[in-house]
Amino acid sequence: MEERKTLSRREFLKIAGVTGAAVGAAGGLGGVLAACGGSTTTTTAAAATTTTAAAATTTTAAAGTTTSAAPTTVSTAAETGRVLKFGTVSPLTGAAADFGIPDKWILDKWKAAVPNGILCADGKMHPVDIQMQDSQSDTNRAAQVAGDLIQNNKIDMMLVSSSPDTVNPVADQCETFGTPCLSTDCPMEPFYFGRGATPDKPFKWTYLAFWGNYELLALTKVMWAQLPNNKVVGGVWSNEVDGEARRTAITDFCKQNGYTLVDGGKYQVGTEDYTSMISLFKKKGVEILSVLAIPPDFVNFWKQCFQQGYKPVIADIAKATLFPSAMEAMGDIGFGLVGPQWWHPNFPWKSSLTGEDCPTLAKDFETTTGKQWTQPIMHYVTFEWAVDVYKRVTNVDDKAEIMKAVAATKMADSMAGPIDFTLPVAPNSLHIVPNAVGTPLYEGQWVKYPAAQWPYDTKAWTFDMKVVTNTMAPQIQVQGPLEKLP
Repeated sequence: MEERKTLSRREFLKIAGVTGAAVGAAGGLGGVLAACGGSTTTTTAAAATTTTAAAATTTTAAAGTTTSAAPTTVSTAAETGRVLKFGTVSPLTGAAADFGIPDKWILDKWKAAVPNGILCADGKMHPVDIQMQDSQSDTNRAAQVAGDLIQNNKIDMMLVSSSPDTVNPVADQCETFGTPCLSTDCPMEPFYFGRGATPDKPFKWTYLAFWGNYELLALTKVMWAQLPNNKVVGGVWSNEVDGEARRTAITDFCKQNGYTLVDGGKYQVGTEDYTSMISLFKKKGVEILSVLAIPPDFVNFWKQCFQQGYKPVIADIAKATLFPSAMEAMGDIGFGLVGPQWWHPNFPWKSSLTGEDCPTLAKDFETTTGKQWTQPIMHYVTFEWAVDVYKRVTNVDDKAEIMKAVAATKMADSMAGPIDFTLPVAPNSLHIVPNAVGTPLYEGQWVKYPAAQWPYDTKAWTFDMKVVTNTMAPQIQVQGPLEKLP
């Protein structure tokens, strides 16, 4: 699309092109994760050891020794700074609880990564305190507990994930109260435009590392052409900010690429009967389904499709196809579903906190929890990002300096891949708006577990995710072609 200095909101959304759907952590004395209600988890890290590489020099704060190529040993010890308080809001219970499944594990990984705190650019070792609240999968509740963390617990920074339903109300509170906020797992369009920002009026306090319509539609164009079909698309999108962003993106995409769109209408979250929508799709000969729905809603819709004799050629499902638990709830009719996905154990990146690679982290999750790896493991990245920011901050009480460091983030490695806010802000790029930068996105298809067990799994699970399209993340290995629904 043509690049212009001034864009209308709708034009900008077209240029941007995908949409879709963290938990607290801390280093320290060992916290208990709040599981429901208004309970709060607090974990504090004492002062201590860090390792910094500079040429051939390694420094260990607790040990108090510095070694270099020259045979000289000097005692050093980092002064203890004040405690840094982090807050996080997560849907641990309720309809969106699948997003919060890895949160206890993530909390433990964060604690293990910074047991003594963060060595900031002020030269002090700052203990870490993380406080987590359950949104109960309710947007009003998310805003309420976020406000409590900010005003009563006096947090320094918010870390939040788990779709616009959680991220947006929490980020809005941070913007209102002037609290730095790092987020992921929320598509760019609902995060930025859905909250009222414009290309020339960005947010001051809230930033996002996640993909948007630019990445999504590039993948859609490739995937929908992989199997022969009549180019008639049926839209099933929830009547909320995430669904509306997807409706806008796919409607424009269909017009520009020769697809006929049959919009099923704005369905309300929690709808139980989809008969009228399914009948319309059958009548119009819809062979491609484009869906954005939470797992309970999609499970009901998909089961009714089979009961009423409707099966498309391609079922492109966002949100609901993120979780193996949702696939298991559907049984055999879940095989062959495909959708935009944003984390996988075969990602080639490593944790900036520990150096562990993605296969190792996925296997650790399965070994520790007894559950299958799940994409919200990527929520881990918010604390990686926070640590990177504070390592560059010389005054932890100066919010302006903190936000300047956030905006200058350039991480080559993280659980989510590279994060680079230093890229120019430009259409059709990873940095379309000032407050958000894109992360890798791929199309994945749920298949029966392969005969040869994949190295990151602890057992042969019923369902597993196969990477079928990597147009927007060529570093990720494709594991096979897109297959027809069985």
